[in-house]
Amino acid sequence: MRAYSATDIRNVAVVGHGASGKTTLVDALSFVSGTSKRHGSIKEGTTLTDHTPEEIERGYSISLGCAYAEWMDTKINLIDTPGYLDFHGDAIAGIAAADGAICVVSAQSGVEVGTEKVFKEAVSRGDPLLFVVSLMDKEHADFDRVYQQVKERLTNKVVPVEIPIGAGATFRGVINLFTRRAYLYTPGARSGEYTEADIPAESKASFDKYYQELIEAISATDDSMLERYLEGAEIGRDEAIHGMKEAMKRMDLFPLFAVSAEYVIGIQAMLTELVQLMPSAFEMEELHAFMGAEGDHTVEIHAVDSNPFAALVFKTISEPHVGEVSYFRVFSGTVNTGQDVFNATRDGVEKMGHLCVAQGKERIEIPALYAGDIGCVAKLKNTHTNDTLSTREHPVRLPQISFPEPVVHFAVHAASRNDEEKLQQGLHRLHDEDPTFETHYNAETHETIIAGLGERHLDVSLAKLRRKYNVAAELTKPRIAYRETIMGRGDGQGRHKKQSGGRGQFGDCWIRMAPRPRGAGYAFVDKIVGGVIPSGFRPAVDKGIQEAAARGILAGYPLVDFEVELFDGSYHSVDSNEMSFKMAGILGFRAVAPKCKPILLEPLDHVEITTPDHYLGDVMGNLSGRRGQILGSETPDAGVTTVKALVPQAELHLYATDLSSLTHGHAVYRRRFHGYEQMPAEAAQRVINESAKQKKEEEVEA
Repeated sequence: MRAYSATDIRNVAVVGHGASGKTTLVDALSFVSGTSKRHGSIKEGTTLTDHTPEEIERGYSISLGCAYAEWMDTKINLIDTPGYLDFHGDAIAGIAAADGAICVVSAQSGVEVGTEKVFKEAVSRGDPLLFVVSLMDKEHADFDRVYQQVKERLTNKVVPVEIPIGAGATFRGVINLFTRRAYLYTPGARSGEYTEADIPAESKASFDKYYQELIEAISATDDSMLERYLEGAEIGRDEAIHGMKEAMKRMDLFPLFAVSAEYVIGIQAMLTELVQLMPSAFEMEELHAFMGAEGDHTVEIHAVDSNPFAALVFKTISEPHVGEVSYFRVFSGTVNTGQDVFNATRDGVEKMGHLCVAQGKERIEIPALYAGDIGCVAKLKNTHTNDTLSTREHPVRLPQISFPEPVVHFAVHAASRNDEEKLQQGLHRLHDEDPTFETHYNAETHETIIAGLGERHLDVSLAKLRRKYNVAAELTKPRIAYRETIMGRGDGQGRHKKQSGGRGQFGDCWIRMAPRPRGAGYAFVDKIVGGVIPSGFRPAVDKGIQEAAARGILAGYPLVDFEVELFDGSYHSVDSNEMSFKMAGILGFRAVAPKCKPILLEPLDHVEITTPDHYLGDVMGNLSGRRGQILGSETPDAGVTTVKALVPQAELHLYATDLSSLTHGHAVYRRRFHGYEQMPAEAAQRVINESAKQKKEEEVEA
């Protein structure tokens, strides 16, 4: 393929709710442009960008895919993004790598929660965006209804540029408002062949209405054009297109199109409008990258071939027999196959072995990539998503993609004990591939925890684990890291004496226990006077107490926030040793701690839920049912409330799933660890009973 400069490149993220037709649209755009030789199908599992076994089996996008179309001497890089919120991280990565977005809205389902979220994400970056009403050939397709939904729920700056002729089974073409011509598609044509014609009589009223809207909307964004329009002058096609493009850059207008990707109706016009309306990589505003070891100053990055090379890795995919493939966007300069580049994020040198551009699962080798383009390279040694590649002479770090935090947590166990090491390796590779998938080991509960954006996200991750790394794993509810403490004071003796012929064992200590403030930890105070216990044996008492405290009193959880005073004891000149006094410390703890009013502590998380107001009552009621303490609320935007609460971790398992169900996916929440508080007696007793039952079962098994 030919090389393209930044002025001839359009980088477009295709976004929208799940099942809105994004992947089929990308497939159709590539097919009609001639860069893909086959028009694929979701049902048959042959689309260009949904090619992994998990995507083919489930019938929806799981990770972003890259493709391209060549049209009007321009390369259009298409980034197909997942629509379901469990995989929202890849949608964010795709938007970050692009310069504009196509927001796909189903003609059947209209605006959905995923549509709202990706639209807000694109708008927050200031990217030009156009809407496409897809699936116009399907039953119950309704262009006018979807247009009104976009206007009411997303932006009142939307304006149709193309309108459909017919709908559902009668959808046979589109009317382009710029050209004022109808494009009637040939039934059964595979490549979008059409005939140009006058506007059909039955569509004339609809055309007049929408044409008036379009010209008024474009004129309103430019004073001189508005003046001419009010004077009755005609606004020409080229002038209207230029006005629309400039308004899109300022986010003053969002054009709306209608297509059937399956029957490639409207696809050629879509390609033409992408070239004419979307900004080139060169036209986009400069980025500000960090320079210096501490990132203490910034430098502007422009899409110019002669500038120093700078690129951001926005996606990493692990492939069997290939290893990791890094997808990157060149923001500045040029990179050649075989060139050494500098990873400024990790302070290492990488060789760009075989530069490629991706067309779905196929990779086409190229000699060089220029400013503004998107490519990929395999087998980089230590480069991951969000890393910046630059040159050693001009090292920079580009702004990183901000991925959403995981909200669903599970404990994971290898189905076979022999696979534990393979499990850990596979989990870490999955994280490299998907930053929204996280894994860590909880030392308190002795469990490996995985976290993601939803149950479907984790289910797919485990499927990848089986396929790529041959590890079967099982998920369970994570254990809660409860703790114990004491509320009262007490004292008593710990005496260890053992005689079994020859040298015996003897250790004797008297201790006092008292509570400390929450979070103060453990303290050992040596109050021995006169050498009743030799100084060399006293640390052993401390060690024994700590060992016993780690096993708890009530339910086997560590005892925290208490003080022990060693104030008396005795020893034997022959039989006493460190081990004897360690045992004395353990026995002393067991004798005294139960007398000090032990209680159970539970971990609490600080939770912030942002929800539309009409779901607020349901959200508050659900929090109360989870023993949540409401701290307050605020209103960040009209019609939206953020609720702050403290909620026990034990009550938050799968809360994200329940919250999504309660609010139909509109609410979001964040959680962070807050601290430990005393557990209510009834709830504490349940935990104590469960612990006793589990201990009994383990003894029976042993």
